[in-house]
Amino acid sequence: MVQNRWNDAEAQKFVDAAGDDPADRELALRVYSSRIIGQDLNLVLHGGGNTSCKLKRRDIFGHEIDVLHVKGSGWDLGVIEAAGLPGVRLDNLLELRALDALSDEDMVNLQRANLLDSTSPNPSVETLLHAFLPHKYVDHTHASAMLSLADLPDVENVVKQIFGDRLVCVPFIMPGFELAKVAAEVYDANPDVEGLILINHGHFAFGDSARQSYDRLIEHTNMVEAWLEKTSGQVPAPATGGSGEMTARAPDILPMLRGIIGEANAQFTGNPDMAMPVMDLRNGDNVQTFFKRDDLAALSRRGVATPDHVIRTKNYPLHLTADILNGGRAAVKAAVDGFIAEYTAYFDENNARLGGIKTMLAPTPNLAWIEGVGVVGISANAKAASAASDLAAQNITAMTNGEACGGFYPVSPQQLFDMEYWSLEQAKLGKGKPPALQGRIVMITGGGGAIGLATAQAFAALGANIFLVDLEQAALDKALDTLGAGHGGVALDITGDGAADQAMAACIARFGGLDILVSNAGAAWTGEMADLSDETLRRSFELNFFAHRNFATAAANLFATQGRGGQILFNVSKQAVNPGKGFGAYGIPKAATFFLLRQLALELGPAGVRVNGINADRIRSGLLDEAFVSERAKARGVDEATYMAGNLLRREVEARHVGEAFVALALSERTTAHVMTVDGGNIEAALR
Repeated sequence: MVQNRWNDAEAQKFVDAAGDDPADRELALRVYSSRIIGQDLNLVLHGGGNTSCKLKRRDIFGHEIDVLHVKGSGWDLGVIEAAGLPGVRLDNLLELRALDALSDEDMVNLQRANLLDSTSPNPSVETLLHAFLPHKYVDHTHASAMLSLADLPDVENVVKQIFGDRLVCVPFIMPGFELAKVAAEVYDANPDVEGLILINHGHFAFGDSARQSYDRLIEHTNMVEAWLEKTSGQVPAPATGGSGEMTARAPDILPMLRGIIGEANAQFTGNPDMAMPVMDLRNGDNVQTFFKRDDLAALSRRGVATPDHVIRTKNYPLHLTADILNGGRAAVKAAVDGFIAEYTAYFDENNARLGGIKTMLAPTPNLAWIEGVGVVGISANAKAASAASDLAAQNITAMTNGEACGGFYPVSPQQLFDMEYWSLEQAKLGKGKPPALQGRIVMITGGGGAIGLATAQAFAALGANIFLVDLEQAALDKALDTLGAGHGGVALDITGDGAADQAMAACIARFGGLDILVSNAGAAWTGEMADLSDETLRRSFELNFFAHRNFATAAANLFATQGRGGQILFNVSKQAVNPGKGFGAYGIPKAATFFLLRQLALELGPAGVRVNGINADRIRSGLLDEAFVSERAKARGVDEATYMAGNLLRREVEARHVGEAFVALALSERTTAHVMTVDGGNIEAALR
């Protein structure tokens, strides 16, 4: 059951913070109830749903006017602020109801023309439906239970059975002017109802106060959940949890699939250097239960629970059965080719119906059902891939409930196409130029250290998805918190047996594969060579050479599975070419890593794998901590700033400069076997 999260004390905090204006205080309650709706994944996922309230305000002339505040495009209900509920002059919206027809373009233009603040985001595409309903507060959601109900073949009879006259159904119509008019007419014929069920779409609840509308929303949803459980005789498995056994199979499947889809996308766009997609794996309890069904093939072509999902997941998933997976790469590629052919036929047929005016999106899958592994969201970046897999997990729940209670029958392929290629829906995906490294998955060892984190930030700033590897869990957690959402990592000893393969498997489970390895982790042991023990030198070689070698070869094997090239970037050191007194235990394995870099570049180049590195010097990181800097500065008779700026430029080199250099090498598409110095100028360490 969905929990009622309303808390009077919390609601009052929002009101008190809004100031003295009565309208602002009322809007604050709208913000509060919108947030507790948006933070409940049982009710909305990834921008689904919208909320509104109707208030009186004074315009610039002091005239009192009616205003509709409605969710704006691009805002997430879970974190929405007052600015995310733009105000629109209500009277002008209500006049539209008298029209027989209104184009989408004219609707959007009129809504923008009536904004109180011209800098506000576009109001929701369902603004007119909110406007035409007379209630002060209106809430619209896509709860899993409601989608199960909305896609039943006899939905109207079931709604009558559950709610009596409290709710009424509205036939499926694309969001916009026509739906708003029909929904208002249905309401006018049933003015005592508390809400609407939009067939094949979702649920509306409304009331005279924020609390009343929210309470109705929760009560309606729980009434449907209770009916579903009673009718099916079972409680649906939750989407939470996961299967370690299924996840363990991911390294055998996801990189191969990622490479196949990446190649298909490159061919479709004509861009051979196009990034491969990012993947998001889910195998929670509901997926595990669902994959035991014997009708998966039929259900895989049934469609999505609400047409709103189609821009994230496409019309159908790629369904990889055990037989396909047993056939290896050739069989998986044939399945992807079959999906592309099926999607192309779907596009051609429906585009012809519309007069050939649409341009086909990439025909590759955005979602895969992989038996024995899980459901996988597939998109240009981790956020979009996560949205696809979240929606897939919800779709499975709605599908399971529906099939157990009469059948799951969403909209037709024609209606789904109209939504997928609707200009107002595609606008949600954004049309701006993607960042330079969008879709690239970057693993960084020593990711919790100064250089590792600075490098991660430099890559993330250009759209890459980061996977950090660090010895200490606390350092890893702190670094990931600094980076923010959308990244991942694992804590392990990179010198341990199988550590590289373990890290690769964890990265695959998180993102589906790898594009760039930054082999950064290292540490300096000091001591004169004549006095250095074998144990110390061997420990240094394990971290400063063998760990680099093991991670590089594991990455190279993963790149080979993907079949689309890749990059390996080493943090070498100026010690590799310019030894320092007492630093032999550090410099000798670094010199070996320097040669490893060139050897790998020679051997991996024909496969499209570039191998480059950085020779940095005197960075506040690792051994060169504040105490060491102070000690070295005193020994040389200078202050710390002078010591750290001991180079030709007379300026300190910081960790961020190393990170920026790694990014520069990553963007240098025709550069390999190169080592870049980042030391402010050190002639003794110059490579040429």
